[in-house]
Amino acid sequence: MMLHELELREVGDVSGKTLLHLQCHFGLDTMSWTRLGARATGVDLSDAAIDLARSLSAELGLDTRFICSNIYDLPDVLDEQFDIVFTSYGVLCWLPNMDKWAEVVANHLKPGGIFYIADGHPMMNVFEMSEAGNLIPTYSYLNEEWLWEGGEPSYAGEGIIESPVYEWQHSLGEIVTALAKAGLHIEYLHEFTHCFFRFFPTMVQGEDGGWRLPEYNESYPQIFSIRATK
Repeated sequence: MMLHELELREVGDVSGKTLLHLQCHFGLDTMSWTRLGARATGVDLSDAAIDLARSLSAELGLDTRFICSNIYDLPDVLDEQFDIVFTSYGVLCWLPNMDKWAEVVANHLKPGGIFYIADGHPMMNVFEMSEAGNLIPTYSYLNEEWLWEGGEPSYAGEGIIESPVYEWQHSLGEIVTALAKAGLHIEYLHEFTHCFFRFFPTMVQGEDGGWRLPEYNESYPQIFSIRATK
């Protein structure tokens, strides 16, 4: 099971429900939802990721469906609505337009259906960490496009990314407003002072698996979750 207790608790029972997982990468979380009883469909831009997801699903004997598509093009590829639309961790930074993203979410959500996202808190993207272990405000919290020129290690920990990488910063205000404009009703916005990966080198992992900044006494939000209905 690749899902965290947070998502399991906040999404709730998925037995017998249809679930669309946006930006599923190679589908481990999508297949976890299948194991929990959902009729799950995963979508990702990467051909390689979807090929691997399909291979893993077949190897495990699961009936999880995977579709290769740009998220913004999904309404032209998939003419279905779902009980649950789900997305999590490291997703919004790859999308330049929150309004268009939220419209895709709403398009594929049944009336009365649930949308759920858990992702890195945009506040954490503001900081760099000094050699002394201090958080230094460096980047804008508000909406911004970033270009990494390459030569950085891959987040997977192997090799160097040689090609330029574009990422986008989206404030919580921009995210929530986009969902509201698309006609969704926000049930809650939660913020948490831990995350599920080592964002900064001084982070310490707790017994619950979460990474925290002990020297800052949990002063900064590191992930957020939103649950909304249509």
